[in-house]
Parts: sequence; C-alpha cells; structure tokens
Amino acid sequence: ITDGGGTPDPDPEPEPEPEPPANVFTNSTDVTIPDDNTWATSRIPVTGRSGAAPADLKISVDIKHTYRGDVVLEIVAPNGASARLKSADYYDGADNLVATYTINASSVAANGTWTLRMADAYRGDTGHLDSWSLTF
Repeated sequence: ITDGGGTPDPDPEPEPEPEPPANVFTNSTDVTIPDDNTWATSRIPVTGRSGAAPADLKISVDIKHTYRGDVVLEIVAPNGASARLKSADYYDGADNLVATYTINASSVAANGTWTLRMADAYRGDTGHLDSWSLTF
C-alpha cells in the first residue's frame, strides 16, 4: 500500500478478521401436520460441532398452513431438553408461518439429532412443514 507518492504507508489499517461461516443445518423434507392436536416431527442430525450449542441458536421454519394460529412448535435438543418456540394463537388467522426463533441452547451439546415438534391445536385447517433449519 502506498500513499500515492510511491512510498509505503507507514501505518496501514489491518484487514478485519473474516467472520467464520455460520453452520446451517437444514431439513427440507415435507411433513404433514395432522389436524388433530398430535405431534408431527422432523429431525436434523448435527455433526462436526464441538462443545455446546450457542446461546443464540436460531431455528428457522417455513410452514405452509391455512391458519398459522393453529400451529404449536417446540424444539427438542439431542439430550431431550425441549423449548416452546410458538404457542397456538386463536386470533392469528393469517396463512403460513415463516419465522426465525432464537433460543439459548448453551446448556446442551451441539452435536446430535435435533427435533422440531409441530402440532395443530384447532380443527378445520391444515398444513405442512416445508423446511426448517438450525443456524449455529
């Protein structure tokens, strides 16, 4: 780097360290969500991660549903611990659920099989999981 006159800049700005790429694990297999308040599940195996999951684990979902207020979501960690992501909301009558939830998963190992559980709380509307992902 020069100052324009051919002499080296005595104090060049250091290049910023590149951000490590986010590790994204995705499952794009369609899963029907039964209209009877029972759990449907979809799994993502996570490998190649050492240590605990992050305190800001992101769970993204793309659910096609005719009444997204019906949908209840939970994430289940490899050790069986679970967290509610979304409860049913009778007043949310819009179609489809495309959302990202952030949880503190730092108390569980990252590696292993993560499970998304989905239920349809009210009768009369139907839908399916289109895809979901975990971003570490």
